Amino acid sequence: MISFFVCLAILVVGCIVYGKITEKVFDADDRKPPSLSMTDGTDYVPMSTPRVFLIQLLNIAGLGPIFGALAGACWGPSVFLWITFGTILGGAVHDYMIGMMSMRHKGASVSELTGIYLGNGMRQVMRVFSVVLLVLVGVTFSTGPANLLAMLTPDTLNAKFWLAVVIIYYFIATFVPIDKVIGKIYPIFGICLIVMALGVGGAILVKGYYIPEITLANLHPSNTPIWPTMFISVACGAISGFHATQSPLMARCITSEKDGRRVFYGAMVAEGVIALIWAAAGVAFYNGTGGLLEALGAGQSAVVYEICFTLLGPVGAVIAMIGVIACPISSADTAYRSARLTLADWFKFDQKPMKNRILLTVPLLGVGAFLTQIDVQIIWRYFSWSNQTLAMIALWAASVYLFRRKRCFWITALPATFMSAVSCTYILMAKEGLQLSTKIAYPVGIAFAGACLFVFVYTCVLGKGKNAQMEAEEDERIEMAK
Repeated sequence: MISFFVCLAILVVGCIVYGKITEKVFDADDRKPPSLSMTDGTDYVPMSTPRVFLIQLLNIAGLGPIFGALAGACWGPSVFLWITFGTILGGAVHDYMIGMMSMRHKGASVSELTGIYLGNGMRQVMRVFSVVLLVLVGVTFSTGPANLLAMLTPDTLNAKFWLAVVIIYYFIATFVPIDKVIGKIYPIFGICLIVMALGVGGAILVKGYYIPEITLANLHPSNTPIWPTMFISVACGAISGFHATQSPLMARCITSEKDGRRVFYGAMVAEGVIALIWAAAGVAFYNGTGGLLEALGAGQSAVVYEICFTLLGPVGAVIAMIGVIACPISSADTAYRSARLTLADWFKFDQKPMKNRILLTVPLLGVGAFLTQIDVQIIWRYFSWSNQTLAMIALWAASVYLFRRKRCFWITALPATFMSAVSCTYILMAKEGLQLSTKIAYPVGIAFAGACLFVFVYTCVLGKGKNAQMEAEEDERIEMAK
């Protein structure tokens, strides 16, 4: 139990100390943000910092820090280390840098930011990659809530009925002004997510459950390798490329760059705390990884419900059901919204007129509705890898951004290198990948990460490319253009 509290303390202290370091490296200032210089009443809408924080938390979290943490806990309390240091050194830095870079570039989506700093070829790749990823998120979090709603209502209101209702809601939330639906209900559900985690954490401690101490041993019942599978499985609880698609949404609503640390860095640390609590609850409640893995066989939603109902009673059950229904819906609707904005940036399609928003929303939801007919577990396996690969690319883009401004680029280059190794190794080993042995996947993954770092250093640091100063001046001109 001591390990759990130490990790919790590191998250809190890290948020204060390393968050300030990250802000200083980026050099946030008092320039006018897009929410005030480009207000359109639709996507660029200034909102208060507490509201933006709660929206950002729900945007990036949903059920990610719960489901991912429970899956990661199957390897034992070693997952505490990844959640803690992955959040402070990787995930929060990633979210902050992309959010702030987006603010400096008129609220641009991550694909456009990548194009500016990694070249037009990568821009095209990221446009397709991010839209596909976002639609997969929308599909993944459509069928689950529909099935749960069908279980709680009369038989006449079956899963197909609720799926149609959920998709109609997505349609509305995707194109209406961000402050009309998302801005009103997300803060409420964000608070529910926090209350649920604190309630579960408190009950685990009060009722005397044993939280094991950290060990680096692999405690997974099926002996699945920790590296890199655990790092992919936890995802949103430590670092997630999906967040890079969400931060630009709030970059269009923040009213000061100085609030960026509290919103982007702070929301990710809050998610890390939630993930740490649920990872601890998983191994403690089921008395080890064997019981947890067996329980997960019935589905992650069932595990969340059982833990909440047992620890918190009927009130906990209600909060759990709100969580497992509302949280995935919140992830999906902002995923579709972000996909719409990514396409709008791609084709320079003005989103202020409602008809233009509808023209992009209808085909996106149509594709999503079609894909709901495919086994969601298949979709999720590909999402997990593509999610972390997107984080890798976003971190490399941020590294180039910092280098051009003569800032400490190692703050992003080191986690970018680490995630390069994770992503490459996983796709070489995974069932949905090449299914190679660890004897091949491990050295190739490490070599790939080393090659990425070498290319970055050779091209940027050693000046083997376009004049960096000229590029920095051009970036600044783009940032300051009105």
